[in-house]
Amino acid sequence: MTLRIHNTLNRRIEVFEPIVPGQVRMYVCGMTIYDLCHMGHARMMMAFDVVYRWLLELGYQVTYVRNITDIEDKIIKRALERGITIRQLTDEMIDAMHKDIGLLGILPPTHEPRATDYVPQMLDLIGALERKGLAYRADNGDVNFAVRKFPGYGKLSGKSLDELRAGERVAVLDGKHDPLDFVLWKAAKADEPDDAKWAGPYGAGRPGWHIECSAMSCAVLGEHFDIHGGGMDLQFPHHENEIAQSEGATGKPFVNYWLHNGFLNVDNEKMSKSLGNFFTIRDVLARYDGETLRFFMLRTHYRSPFNFSDHNLDDARNALRRLYTALDGLEVPDMPVDWTQPQAAAFRDAMNDDFNTPLAASVLFELAGELNRTRSLHTAALLKGLGKVLGVLQQSPRSYLQGGHALDEARIQALIDQRTAAKKARDFAAADRIRDELAAMDVVLKDSATGTTWVKA
Repeated sequence: MTLRIHNTLNRRIEVFEPIVPGQVRMYVCGMTIYDLCHMGHARMMMAFDVVYRWLLELGYQVTYVRNITDIEDKIIKRALERGITIRQLTDEMIDAMHKDIGLLGILPPTHEPRATDYVPQMLDLIGALERKGLAYRADNGDVNFAVRKFPGYGKLSGKSLDELRAGERVAVLDGKHDPLDFVLWKAAKADEPDDAKWAGPYGAGRPGWHIECSAMSCAVLGEHFDIHGGGMDLQFPHHENEIAQSEGATGKPFVNYWLHNGFLNVDNEKMSKSLGNFFTIRDVLARYDGETLRFFMLRTHYRSPFNFSDHNLDDARNALRRLYTALDGLEVPDMPVDWTQPQAAAFRDAMNDDFNTPLAASVLFELAGELNRTRSLHTAALLKGLGKVLGVLQQSPRSYLQGGHALDEARIQALIDQRTAAKKARDFAAADRIRDELAAMDVVLKDSATGTTWVKA
């Protein structure tokens, strides 16, 4: 069975055919990096980690690009609030992101471009759009994209311009010809710091969010590539705008396959700070190990709504323990997966059916049941090998089942990082609560100018 994926652009399942046989170029919209990553971010990065891993397993040479947006209104605001430079803030948050998602077993992409390194390419794209009459300079100094001058606008969302215009709630801003027009270059404001603006042919300013991804993806992958992914919330307007400005500038098709992961809910409600159900990855890692969290997310199809709850996390932890229990006590050899074996073939067919990880995971439980009966090393090797494809079952079973030292350290470090962040935000009550929680775990903290270390009491 060949790989078939759901293409948002055409709203149907399609056989995957890369532009260059044997090679895949994939771009995924990454983080706007002003704070710690939350569970919605984990959901997105896990979804495309699975895609990346399976493409590699199929033998493709994959160039995977996941960008970092390191200049944006929220970033500027947060840096000013904390009295640090934008670069200091974004470096700190990028380091935190890497630590957090590393504990989830998320592989690093091939390239991780930062938007601020590609401003010249953004200006080149804007210039091309202006020359083609698709961009105009507004009275307030901004440069905007003229949506109604691009004939294909709306093809990703499947809506006409009139339908999109009817749902537009934002009044026409100064200088905009139409509420759907979007900014390509934002003129600098007097109260913005110097590190939030660049010189250019349109005067001092900074790029709009949408042009960043077009410039980075085209610079690293070329003007026409295979897969573009991101959260379902980015389908409109972000990805719609990417298509318009990229195809408008180059005159070429932009992307062949668009993939979008489903929304994350908490106890069947949308995650929101106002609802008090907002969780960072570190919040969750303070109570559950990274592999449990990873396995939890694997049990929901990437396009389906993902319901986050303690009950479901506990269920995932118990399920993962059942798999490790089946492997416990065996010296399992590392063997390549025999894809002709019936369970392996069923696993492969599930993954080739639009990355159906819940069905693929069910094969792991079938193998675990067989292993409990037979204690066959061949079955154990297959279980471990298929688990590796999904990024699980690679620890020592005994270590995992006993809640080993590595898990203990990961939890402690997650709490320390939360406490450090709370102190920087001057939330000393939260910092004290975390210190008390660590003390209850017999962890003694030692604060110094270079950071916080710990020892077991």
